[in-house]
Amino acid sequence: MLECGMLDRDRQTLRRCSAVLCKQLVVDEVLIQSLQADDILTESMAEIVMAEQTSQKRSWRLLLLLPKRGPRAFSSFCTALQETEQQHLCDLLKQSPEKNDKVSHVEISLLGREEMSEVSSTAPSYVQDSDSYQCWESSFTGAVSAGEEDRNKERKRRKRRGSDKQTNRPPLPLPTQEGTTAKRARTHESMEFSLDADSPINTPVLACTPDFYLSHCEQSYRMDSSPRGFALVLSNVTFDTCTAPELDPRKGGEVDDEVLRKVFTELDYMVTVHRDLTAEGMRTCIENFCRQPDHRTVDSCVVCLLSHGVEGAIYGTDGQLLQLDWVFEAFDNAHCPLLQNKPKMFFIQACRGDEMDCGVEQIDGPARTCSPSCEQGDSGREGQGNEDSRQREVMGRPRIKLPQRSDMICGFASLKGTAAMRNTKRGSWFIQELNTALRLHAKDTHLADILVQINGRIKEREGYAPGTAHHRCKEMSEFTSSLCKDLYLFPKYQPQY
Repeated sequence: MLECGMLDRDRQTLRRCSAVLCKQLVVDEVLIQSLQADDILTESMAEIVMAEQTSQKRSWRLLLLLPKRGPRAFSSFCTALQETEQQHLCDLLKQSPEKNDKVSHVEISLLGREEMSEVSSTAPSYVQDSDSYQCWESSFTGAVSAGEEDRNKERKRRKRRGSDKQTNRPPLPLPTQEGTTAKRARTHESMEFSLDADSPINTPVLACTPDFYLSHCEQSYRMDSSPRGFALVLSNVTFDTCTAPELDPRKGGEVDDEVLRKVFTELDYMVTVHRDLTAEGMRTCIENFCRQPDHRTVDSCVVCLLSHGVEGAIYGTDGQLLQLDWVFEAFDNAHCPLLQNKPKMFFIQACRGDEMDCGVEQIDGPARTCSPSCEQGDSGREGQGNEDSRQREVMGRPRIKLPQRSDMICGFASLKGTAAMRNTKRGSWFIQELNTALRLHAKDTHLADILVQINGRIKEREGYAPGTAHHRCKEMSEFTSSLCKDLYLFPKYQPQY
C-alpha cells in the first residue's frame, strides 16, 4: 500500500487538464497494464476502471485514482501515455501551468481538426484487436458488481469534499451521457476513431463537390438515384448452442452491423439489417432481396455478410453453411436482371480458414506485395468465366449479350485459409477500416481504390494478446472485382436537372 499521494503540483496539473483528458484520453488494456507494471494500479483497481461502460467514464475513473497512488503516479502515467502513442496528452501535462490553462480550453475545439489531420499518418502501432482476448475483456466487464461498493464510497467522499473546495480550478468532470463526440485516439489508431460507448464513429460522411461529380460522372457508373440503392446486412452474432456448439458468440459483431447501417444510410442507401439467421433464413432473405422490384429504379446495391466462416462459405446460427458462390449467383445477370449493368458491392466479414497469420519480420527493401496464391485464385475463376462465355457465344443471340456475372466487387476481411480479426468492443478490423474509409474518402475516391487503401491499413495493424498464440497476429484483407467502370458513390450530391 502506498503511504502518500501524488505531489501537489502534479495533482493540480491533472486537475487543470481533466476536461481535455476525459475527452481525449484512450484508456485501454495497454495503458492499464503499463500502470500495473509500475505498481501504480492494483488488479482490483484495473478491473474497476475497465468495468466502466464508456470511454469517458473509464477516463474519469482513472483520473480519480491516480492522485492517491503515490509520488510516482504522475510520471508513470506520462510514460504510459507515450507507450500508447498519446504523446499529445503527455506534452499537455508537462507544459507550464500558465500554458495548461489555455490549452485545456483550446484542445477541445481543435479535436476534430486534429483527427482529420492524422488520417494520413503511417506510423506503425500496436492495436488490441484480436478475438483471442475476448475472455480477458470479459473478466473486466464481469467486475462491475464487484467494484460497485467502492464506487459508491468514492461518490460519497466526492460529495463531502465538494463543499471544502475553495479554488477556481474546475473539479474532475462527472461522467457524461452515452452520446459523446468521437475522441482522439492514439496517433495511428486515429483512423479507428475510438468508439465511445461502443458506438459508431460520429464523423459524418464527407460530401462530394459538384465540380468533382461533373468531371467524373461520364467515365463512371451512373450514381445519382435517390436512394442510391438498397443495402442488405446479415449479421450473425449468437449461435445455437445445441446445433452449433463449436461456434462461439461473435462479441463485437453487433457493433459492426450498426456501423454499416449508419454509414450506408448516410451514403443514401435504404438499409435493412437482419441478425442471427440460420443458413436457410439467410438464403430466403437474400432471395427476397434480389426480387425487389424497386431495384429497377436505383443505381446499385450493397450486401454485407458477417458471421463465422470457412473458405467459400459462412455459417448460419444453426451451424449450417451458406455458400458464397450461391450468393454471387443470386445477383448475376441471369438471376437478377433488374441489376444488370449496375454495380453490386459485397463485403464479407468472416474467417476463410483456421490458419492464424502470425506475420513475418520485414527485411530491408520494399514492402512485400500480397500473397501470389490470391492472384492465382482470381485468375483461375476468370479463366472459367471466359470458357463459359465462349460456350454461350457458340449458341449466339441477336441481342447484345452480357457475361453471366459482371459489375461486381467484393471485399474480404481475410485471405484464403486465414482467420479474420475482431475487437470485442470496437468491432472487426475490416469493418472499422471500411467505415472510416467510406466516411472520409468516398467523396473523391472510387471504391476499388478505397479497398486498396483498406488493404494498406489492415496490413499495418497488429493484434495485442500477450501470453497467447494470437499475440502480434496479423490480418490481410483482399478484394475481387468485375467492375467495368470506376465506381464513385458521389455522397450527398444530387444532380440538378
